[in-house]
Amino acid sequence: MPKLAPPRNQHAVSDSSTKGKIVLLALTWLVLLAIGVGIWRWIIVPKKNQQQEQATRQQADQTLAATSGTSRYRYELNLGLDNFSGYAVLRSDEFRKQLADRGIRINNVDDGANYTQRAAELENGKLQLAAFPADALLKQFSGKEYPAGTIVGIIDETRGADAMLAYKTKFPDVDKLNRPEVRFVLVGDSPSETLARVVMQDFGLDQSNTASIQNVASPEAVLAKYRAATPQTDEVYVTWEPYVSQMLANDQLHVLVDSSRFTGYIVDTLVVSRDFLLKNGPAVESILEAYFTALYNFREEEAMIKLLLQDAKETKQELTEAQAKRLVQGIQWKNTQENLAHFGKRAGALVHIEDILGRISNVLVKAGTIDEPNNANRFTKYFYDRPLESLLNKSFHPGLANETIREENKLKALTDAQWGKLTTVGTLSVPELVFVRGSPNLTDASKRTLDDLGQKLQAWPQYYLIIRGNASQAGDMQANLKLAAQRGDAAMKYLLGLGIPTERMQVSTEGITGQTRVTFVVGQVPY
Repeated sequence: MPKLAPPRNQHAVSDSSTKGKIVLLALTWLVLLAIGVGIWRWIIVPKKNQQQEQATRQQADQTLAATSGTSRYRYELNLGLDNFSGYAVLRSDEFRKQLADRGIRINNVDDGANYTQRAAELENGKLQLAAFPADALLKQFSGKEYPAGTIVGIIDETRGADAMLAYKTKFPDVDKLNRPEVRFVLVGDSPSETLARVVMQDFGLDQSNTASIQNVASPEAVLAKYRAATPQTDEVYVTWEPYVSQMLANDQLHVLVDSSRFTGYIVDTLVVSRDFLLKNGPAVESILEAYFTALYNFREEEAMIKLLLQDAKETKQELTEAQAKRLVQGIQWKNTQENLAHFGKRAGALVHIEDILGRISNVLVKAGTIDEPNNANRFTKYFYDRPLESLLNKSFHPGLANETIREENKLKALTDAQWGKLTTVGTLSVPELVFVRGSPNLTDASKRTLDDLGQKLQAWPQYYLIIRGNASQAGDMQANLKLAAQRGDAAMKYLLGLGIPTERMQVSTEGITGQTRVTFVVGQVPY
């Protein structure tokens, strides 16, 4: 039987399949080669170049380090502040020089008196230091259980540099402000608002309310509102130097009240981040040393005037020599010894920082700005006295000449005739004192009331106090008069125990007035 011949295309199919496999294999190798080239070009070569550059850079860095000097700065810090002239020493070349000698460099961060921003940046670590008016510090941190910053020193107290101004014809005196249409134009959450609140509360402006405060963004905005007004405006302007002096260039304006009337309200403090303080305690001491030494070099009035004029140029403010002199007279920069006294490390009649904070807190609570503190140590968390105590222990002194602790001018003792001629300023708003029935013994509630009164009297150091005992009509009149005098004496003795000088006070029996109570009237010697 004959063999069948294979199909005609069998060899052709076999050759075609072989060729296909060869092509596929070739393509696979090409792909692999391309991947390899890509890996070499985009990964291996750059990595080698990077390693080579890193080695070159490392060698260059080693060479540079081996041939470079040692930096004088161990710390570079940021300080939050604004252009208030009271901070001129913080911005001075002398302060920078003193810091540099201690290995510290500070960058000033001007936030335009935005205290909310200043507090936030202190909390998030952008700032290590900040200048804070004490009232602004309480407003920013009173609602926080753990404040981000703490006071380590007092920079200054303004005694005339903050003022309330108005047109003379419209508002000749403070009493004329007691009208609902009056608007106090000021920078909110600033010492200006505190000054306005003090005036509203202590001068009995009971027709004023929350709407009476007209907040603006900056002292320049206060100036702009004044420039757009007329002498018949219902606006009153509350601001600080040098803007006060600029406005007083218009002789139609006058100062109704300025911070020289009070003490312990308009206080600027140096605040440090708690985190930085815990990690760098010695650096904080060095910063205080540098600041007090710089301030010491400007202790003479002429030197401070020169500094303020230079500072005004650098901060682009308008300031004449006369205005600079007014500033120097209106700001008390606190030296080393005064800081030690304010923090209880030196004897002196200066108000302790804890009591300053308490005094300001009372104003803010009454204004509804902050809540009533609710614990015994409510103000100690806002300040830290160890750095100053350390300076005292090492006998730090910024210079050769002695520093003095400025105290209030004490009121002179008066004769009975002079007491009778005092000009009455007004009856203080003091809750009625409660005594044990039929006796002159003060209750605990009365003592707390007198504690508050003592703070007010310390805040008004140039006022005399007449303590009037009033007698009831019921019962034996002579016994009632005697009891009224005894209760007045009891109140006076308690105030003496708080440090109020005896020369400032006199007990007077008012007579039969219908009820047994004690009232407090402040007065001043006639001009």
